[in-house]
Amino acid sequence: MSKKPSKTAPRAASKAAAGKLGKAATKRPAAALTNGHAERIADALEAIAAQLSAASPAAASADSFGNADAFVWHPDGRLSPVPRVSRVDLGLLKGIDRMRDILIENTERFADGLPANNALLWGARGMGKSSLVKAAHASINAGRKPPERLKLIEIHREDIESLPGLMELLRDSSFRFIVFCDDLSFDGNDASYKSLKAVLDGGIEGRSDNVVFYATSNRRHLMSRDMIENERSTAINPHESVEEKVSLSDRFGLWLGFHNCDQQTFFAMIEGYATRFGLELPPGQLKADAIEWSMTRGSRSGRVAWQFIQDLAGRLGKRLD
Repeated sequence: MSKKPSKTAPRAASKAAAGKLGKAATKRPAAALTNGHAERIADALEAIAAQLSAASPAAASADSFGNADAFVWHPDGRLSPVPRVSRVDLGLLKGIDRMRDILIENTERFADGLPANNALLWGARGMGKSSLVKAAHASINAGRKPPERLKLIEIHREDIESLPGLMELLRDSSFRFIVFCDDLSFDGNDASYKSLKAVLDGGIEGRSDNVVFYATSNRRHLMSRDMIENERSTAINPHESVEEKVSLSDRFGLWLGFHNCDQQTFFAMIEGYATRFGLELPPGQLKADAIEWSMTRGSRSGRVAWQFIQDLAGRLGKRLD
């Protein structure tokens, strides 16, 4: 009768191997272990600690806010500083004087520590909605000392569900913040608008006094007409369901409407840019070229005017600095 293999044999072999490795390790010079391996381990631990500290939202809150005036929010809790914001000078924004004055006044009150409203800038494409927010931020900060300067934080539309986390991070800061979302809208079964409603209302804690929310959208109610009509046709109580969605825009204290510009305003935009960047053409040619450009695009707006200026500067061999 054959004997079963002993289970203790492999264990004994492994113990013997371990003993040999242990004896071999003890033969290594102590100085080699200390100077070589220990230093490498220490360097690796320091690198890991630095990475964890940089990724920490608390670290970003404590250190980064004083190093820049603008940031981009990431849903993992990071705030990336923006050294140079892409913006247009406030004086170059034409045809939106009333909206400009209202937003500047609201932003200035907020910067001074007074009550201010969240703002929804809605309307025609390319008419300077996001440009006005960035220009207002720069205008208010001009002449202010660093502790008094507003911080602009951009949150992307697809990250709106992480907005409550951002607001929690900003709540206890000594700085004041404009949280900005460009081209905000909701489609289909997207329920992330509920996160925005909770933030705008403030919940049980109330809205933070040091944060104001500015958003731009092509839609007045932030919802597509198809989305609203679908609720009317499929919901058990259509009126209540539609009201829930439409009421989102009611959370904004300021509604600033932007509309398509006429030809005179379009020329004013072109001339303002041309003067600012020193783009000179024979009399009448600038206007003629601008008309042709707008006709090929089928529209007149601040965006179309800027695209024309970029094309003109390229043809003239000049930089837009």
